[in-house]
Amino acid sequence: MRNETEARRTFIAAWCAVLAVKCVLATHLPLFVDEAFYWQEGMHPAWAYSDLPGLTAWLTRIGVALFGRDALGLRIPFLLLAAAVPWLVARVTAREFGATAGWQAALLSLLLPLAGTLGLLAVPDAAMAIATLLCMDACARLLRNVSAGAAVELAVGLALGAFSHYRFIAVLAVGFLVLLLMPEGRRALRDPRMWIAIAFGAAAWTPLVAWNMDNAEAGLRFQLVDRHPWAFHVDGIQFVLVQSLLVTPLLFVALVVAAWRYARDPRPAPSFFALLGGLVVLGFFVLGFFADTERVSFHWPLQGFIALLPLLPSLLDRWPRWLRIATGALAALGLVLMLGYYAAVSVPRLRETTAATRWYPGNFAGWQKLATQSRRALRAMPKGTRIVADDFKIGAELGFALGNPRIAVLPHPLNVKHGRAPQLHLWKLREDTVDRGKGPVLLVVGASEVSLRELPARYHELCERVGPLPAPRTISIDHGRQRFLLFQLPQLKQPGPGKGECTTPAIAWIERPAVDARVGRRFEVSGWAFKDGVGLRSIWVTVDGRRVAKAEYGLPSVGPKLIWPFSNDPQHPNIGYRAQVDLEEMEKGRHWLGLWLIGRDGSVEPWSEIPIDLE
Repeated sequence: MRNETEARRTFIAAWCAVLAVKCVLATHLPLFVDEAFYWQEGMHPAWAYSDLPGLTAWLTRIGVALFGRDALGLRIPFLLLAAAVPWLVARVTAREFGATAGWQAALLSLLLPLAGTLGLLAVPDAAMAIATLLCMDACARLLRNVSAGAAVELAVGLALGAFSHYRFIAVLAVGFLVLLLMPEGRRALRDPRMWIAIAFGAAAWTPLVAWNMDNAEAGLRFQLVDRHPWAFHVDGIQFVLVQSLLVTPLLFVALVVAAWRYARDPRPAPSFFALLGGLVVLGFFVLGFFADTERVSFHWPLQGFIALLPLLPSLLDRWPRWLRIATGALAALGLVLMLGYYAAVSVPRLRETTAATRWYPGNFAGWQKLATQSRRALRAMPKGTRIVADDFKIGAELGFALGNPRIAVLPHPLNVKHGRAPQLHLWKLREDTVDRGKGPVLLVVGASEVSLRELPARYHELCERVGPLPAPRTISIDHGRQRFLLFQLPQLKQPGPGKGECTTPAIAWIERPAVDARVGRRFEVSGWAFKDGVGLRSIWVTVDGRRVAKAEYGLPSVGPKLIWPFSNDPQHPNIGYRAQVDLEEMEKGRHWLGLWLIGRDGSVEPWSEIPIDLE
């Protein structure tokens, strides 16, 4: 790729190939939870929302309106924005380093895994990348000579970033600081046209500021206060290591070296790119030692890496040929692996293999099956049955599948954890108590969204909001890693929730064998299980979904009552079980051990399975 023609042809071929692969993946990849909620926001048009400014929601609305209410239709606007990113990189780079370097940088933007996979999900990052590149290009022009065209480009970039995400504030703050540090930047800032552009960009934050002023700063508090511990933790080292792997190690080193070397370049534009990108990345690396570690954050520094891309071709040109090839090949491998991850998530059988690991993609899994079973349950219930969701994830995903953005949602810790509770309240979709006097209700509960220790309390809270829970229809996905419960609640004569002693779904624990245990052909299964309100009648042990032994139930087990003193299973403390399992005819290798919990109310509830290795 030493000449312009070869570089351009190579880039265009790679761009077409990556775009084609992403379109195929976007068609088959299950909807991510955040995408579904952004769709729901788009169906409630507003200038700003509790978690984001308005642009992402508007793009989802445009996508489904023009291309249909499916995963690809939702994602097409984001795929188009992402497809424009490498071309903007080429433009920005070519102005400073020449056309050949421009095409080389554009190719590197495709190979950078986080940038190359942009658009696969309907999330704000693609728009933020475009906004960053527009601001970079405008500032590079303004550092040479202030012009009306460059000022307009800066204004558009600033406005686009303001409508994309709170995180764009990092690009704004660092970019303004760098302009102040540079003589050319201070000269540009003395021009009124520059301040008109800045004022236009600042005005674009007005809807988000107004939303926060009207809602007790709920969005700002979530983004800047509530979700972060703001205390030093060593997990920040892991954040940096993850970035080096996601960027790919050699490309990561190249970006760091480029930031360091070009920060002192006498030319204003390369120096601006280096300082902007380097300080944004460094800032997020420092933030990683103090900020949120529970939610996804690996994409935070992406805008900084994009700002450094124009510097790479001239830097890599000085490296030995073998090292340049290794850098490109390793980056290409990283892109293939990330695309391969999304492909694997799209295949239920492959996704199922990760059920017992920390890498299980729960936010992608099970929604289609849940929607199918919910439709079936609704057909069996009276006309006019309302759906009430346990949390915002179920409400958004089911809403997208059923075309209903008005599914009511119960109060849930997840709504608060992800900053969606204020928005549900504004939409009047938060239903503190289910009034069953208004009609029948299909209650959809995500049993796997709460830890086992918190699950009994959650069930009792549901009883307070709904009334005693009838026998559920259990939807077990990927060996029970995802479990949903459907409760068909009939209409009551009196208003409000149902009355009576709390009846909940069953809860169990397999004490022996342990997860991933190696077992012989004959082994013992033991543990405890209970079902508040009515108790259990019997328990069956299953292997790979097939019943293999009936357990002896009613053995003493005092531990659960000590942990959950409010539990009202009438059989306490005799809730232990034990079974002898004989698998003489089963093949060696990995199998899945589970339970069927048979309630005294006639319920049959499969419990989550654990992997064992049969010797």
